[in-house]
Amino acid sequence: MGLPKLTFFCELDAEPLKALVNKPMIRRLRALHASLSLGIRDMSPERVEVVKNLNRAGIPVIAWLLLPVEDGYWFNLRNSPQALRQYVQFRDWTRANDLEWAGIGLDIEPDIQEAAELMKRNWRNWPRYLGRLFAAHEWEKAMTAYRELVSQIHADGYRVDSYQMSMIADERLAGSTLIQRLLGLVDVQVDREVLMLYTSFERPHGAGVLASYASAARSIGLGSTGGGADVEFGGPAPLSWDELARDLRLAFYFCDDIHIFSLEGCVQQGFLERLDGFIWDNPILLPEKSLLRVENKRRSLRSLLWVFSHSKAIFVSVAGGVLLWKGLTRWLKRYTRPAGQIVRD
Repeated sequence: MGLPKLTFFCELDAEPLKALVNKPMIRRLRALHASLSLGIRDMSPERVEVVKNLNRAGIPVIAWLLLPVEDGYWFNLRNSPQALRQYVQFRDWTRANDLEWAGIGLDIEPDIQEAAELMKRNWRNWPRYLGRLFAAHEWEKAMTAYRELVSQIHADGYRVDSYQMSMIADERLAGSTLIQRLLGLVDVQVDREVLMLYTSFERPHGAGVLASYASAARSIGLGSTGGGADVEFGGPAPLSWDELARDLRLAFYFCDDIHIFSLEGCVQQGFLERLDGFIWDNPILLPEKSLLRVENKRRSLRSLLWVFSHSKAIFVSVAGGVLLWKGLTRWLKRYTRPAGQIVRD
């Protein structure tokens, strides 16, 4: 196996983006043979200039589509109309400015305001979440809308990436849509799925989470090194260099397509210089204790998801079994008697 394919996420506003992605940065990205997944937070002239400079330098740029915060910021089950409109506006902007993209990235996550509530363990809106468990029609409608969006992007000649939360893998294995309905996720089929395995959110068992999910991932997202929504809404401390180096080698053990969130965080911590000449094939130790703990939790989660998803069938089976048992016991009482006993009708 050769060196991995690296992609950096970048989620800056126009002016900081222009200051960061300058000629020295472009040379560094070229030296790393890296791509850039660029968050489209606006469609400003400054962003156009940055993309054109990257295009001229031959740096592959993925358009990471985002919404205004009031619309949820990330794409989810409840903002599909806004997602569709955003793509049309992005496409018109792209054509007007003759921009080139290596692909389109759909970030599938809960509404950013709800995510902030959950991170702060604010449970006062739990009745709203409970009601979503039974809103299958809403999920089906959103799935149809996102399939149409992917089809439209393909028709326009672009590859489609998705950035998915790790638990979507467990939901697939369980044949469930419970988590999707609860959190607003959409498990839409795309060309390349990036499973976001950010160990900064999973301390002290982050390495176990990464090792557990990475084995089935086509592309792995690592982080966070700082920046992005973590700054605006709070979050865990960014990865240290030792943590990132561990995650990079562990991810490369399973997969050679690696995304790092974020470029600006790596710059702030001086990680880009250390990635130049990074030794990828250093020996690693699999985090066996953490991995076992995570695997046990995942099995429990999948069992719960399966039971909930098949609750109707289970109820019917149990009710049918009870009725059958009652019928059999009546039959046995009626037609089986001790020898010599007279049965009177």
